Amino acid sequence: MIPIAIYHCNIGIVSRGKGKSAVAAAAYRSGEKITNEWDGMTHDYTRKRGVVHTEILLPPHAPPSFSDRSTLWNSVELYEKAGNAQLAREIDAALPIELSREEQIRLVREYCSSQFVSRGMCVDFAIHDTDSGNPHCHIMLTMRPLDERGAWAAKSKKEYDLDENGERIRLPSGRYKTHKVDLTGWNDKGNALLWRKAWADISNAYLERAGHPERIDYRSNAERGIDELPTVHMGVAACQMEKKGIATEKGELNRNIRKANRLIREIRAQIGKLKEWIGELFKARETAPEQPPQSPGLANLLMKYLSVQREKSRKYSQSWQRQHAADELKTVAKAVNYLSEHGISTLAELDAALSSVSDQADAIREGMKTAEKRMKELQKLIEYGKNYTEYKPIHDELKKLKNGWTSKRDKYEEAHRAELTLWNAASRYLHANLPKGTKTLPISEWEKEYATLSGQRTAEYTKLKETRAEVAELHNIRKCVDIALKADQPEQTRAKRHEQER
Repeated sequence: MIPIAIYHCNIGIVSRGKGKSAVAAAAYRSGEKITNEWDGMTHDYTRKRGVVHTEILLPPHAPPSFSDRSTLWNSVELYEKAGNAQLAREIDAALPIELSREEQIRLVREYCSSQFVSRGMCVDFAIHDTDSGNPHCHIMLTMRPLDERGAWAAKSKKEYDLDENGERIRLPSGRYKTHKVDLTGWNDKGNALLWRKAWADISNAYLERAGHPERIDYRSNAERGIDELPTVHMGVAACQMEKKGIATEKGELNRNIRKANRLIREIRAQIGKLKEWIGELFKARETAPEQPPQSPGLANLLMKYLSVQREKSRKYSQSWQRQHAADELKTVAKAVNYLSEHGISTLAELDAALSSVSDQADAIREGMKTAEKRMKELQKLIEYGKNYTEYKPIHDELKKLKNGWTSKRDKYEEAHRAELTLWNAASRYLHANLPKGTKTLPISEWEKEYATLSGQRTAEYTKLKETRAEVAELHNIRKCVDIALKADQPEQTRAKRHEQER
């Protein structure tokens, strides 16, 4: 199996309508101080730790002045007049920790040049690494094309909708019906998949050249044919806490998911081996016409196993024979009890029981996947709900300062930048994921539901362990039956030879 390197690649939009600013985003990612000429706000992130590399890549027809970060993004801000303008596209991707810093920089540069600069976009990227085991890059892309003179050009144009006669369609308002046509192709929904795949392909090429066996895969578990519970993305804060030995909810959830995945893999592997073994036995019987067509009785085979083991022990001391006989009796008694409880007397019935156990494991797995999915949702709701509640007074205070008092408002906003960023993120997430008109955040109810699901998940994990114990018992029965069948073979061969001689 090829070892898998960490894969994380998110794509989003910096939108003025969501309270974001391209200048603020660029200042944060580069760790610089930049003033936004559109609203006069200064964003100072010169104290930010972990910015290890920044770089701007431009297409040939871009103005050379765009090599300056402030000039580039202020040009974007000033050109876009709408209050809901989309200012930039942003991509965040985890960098393979197996690569050196220079290799990581070359990787990001090649990726940006081949996927974005070649299509006419301006690229501003930064690499962050706080030595917490999470090196990553932030890539900002312009969303408006440049014409051959280096001036901003149109993103799209409107075209008239036509009826079956080729005539324009008039609306009740008297205007004609139109639709928007994208002039760049940069907003095509299929790009996300292409860009994520390209990141994986180029990263893997660098890993291969550097002699590392690890590879990354942009596909989900389902797309890769892996029927396992996916883990939760930890984030920087949780990673740092776990590194210091402080257990987090996300870390605990991931540990439980990994334990369940290991157990499911083990059960599936053992059931697969047992099914293959039974299939080989049935096939062997089909090719031996002198054998009776019915499936051999398991109870008889277990008794045969006992006599074989007793015969083998005769060359040892009597005390060892007694102990060995007692151990083997326990093994056979346990196997017989299991077969009796489950109504299994033949290999065919054992095969059916394996299918039943496999279905049981699948059902438990599906239940766990459903619970884990909801627990992830609840984790986000609880986290964002608490941030929203905790930092809302700061946001409300900022709103009071918006009329006049500009310098006071700016100072207050800069002083509480981190809290306001958390509040804005929480506000966006909650508005997108809660029913419209939600007045009160039911955080305590979410926490109760999470606790209930956690208890259910623990119970399901216990059932999964019981299923593994069943499979282990079936595996022990297989060992006994195997020994008995092999002991039968010489006798059958001798009997066959005797008949041939007669």
